[in-house]
Amino acid sequence: MGETVALRTKAGSTLRKVIGPQRTEAVRRWERKARRTAARRLNPEAPRAVEKSAPKYVPSDAFADFPEPTRSRHQLLIALHKQLQPRTYLEIGVFTGSSLGLSRTRSIGVDPGYTITKEIECEVQLHRTTSDEFFSRPDPVAFFDGVPIDLAFIDGMHLAEFALRDFMNVEKHMSPAGVVLLDDMLPRNSLEAARDRRTAAWAGDVFKVADILRTYRPDLTIIPVNTSPTGTVLVLGLDPTSRVLDDNYDAALAACLAPDPQVVPEETLRRTYAADPVTLMTSPVWAKLVGLRKKNVSRAALDKALGALTA
Repeated sequence: MGETVALRTKAGSTLRKVIGPQRTEAVRRWERKARRTAARRLNPEAPRAVEKSAPKYVPSDAFADFPEPTRSRHQLLIALHKQLQPRTYLEIGVFTGSSLGLSRTRSIGVDPGYTITKEIECEVQLHRTTSDEFFSRPDPVAFFDGVPIDLAFIDGMHLAEFALRDFMNVEKHMSPAGVVLLDDMLPRNSLEAARDRRTAAWAGDVFKVADILRTYRPDLTIIPVNTSPTGTVLVLGLDPTSRVLDDNYDAALAACLAPDPQVVPEETLRRTYAADPVTLMTSPVWAKLVGLRKKNVSRAALDKALGALTA
């Protein structure tokens, strides 16, 4: 079962008026300490595996020549939270909580081996399990009380078949006007994109998922984004009722399992069509999506709103 942790108070402004800024800051320090203690109690470390020698990685090849990213993946995620003000947030691949700590809304985190070291400031349910097992449950997002997912971040296992299944499972619980962000989608060289990890910095072959979605789901809006370190992809225009990927899963899986060495398209390595995150986040589309998500949005209305991104 998930671990529910309420880790944020809203009394700061009121406290300042009543007891003054210095005493408020003292209360805040105590609160942060209490939250960390609570998180440690509710977040026991995963069982330790038998000690193994550290993996021996090979030096990375030279990176492809691509435009200098203006934002990191976490900075993009911060901007998405700010623009979308999501009612709900789901994250696959929690690790230490660096990205989950950016959420200020009701959240679910899924990771079989998370160890939270960052401060979490939202009401969150953590699931120490694989994403496949999580989504096999009868009502995996019951914590959201029937509200669909407005923002999801997929940063789990760095293999294409896992990322594909994560997207398929997540989309079924998304708001049609929601946003899915996938990490590690623009590897910087073919070695970094290997299925069998050989380098310290590793994106894996999840880049394949973008082409699979373009092939089988042309109804989706797919936007590569030039973020550091290994690029991201936004997926919009979602359809929670779609069965296209389920019906074509065997063929899609075969594409995922292409063995090393990986053949990464030149436009992926060079980020030829990747959007600049700063420019992207100034688009009026985000406000339009917020306005649409409370309605029984039609496909035509959703496509019209997304037109600004593809024009």
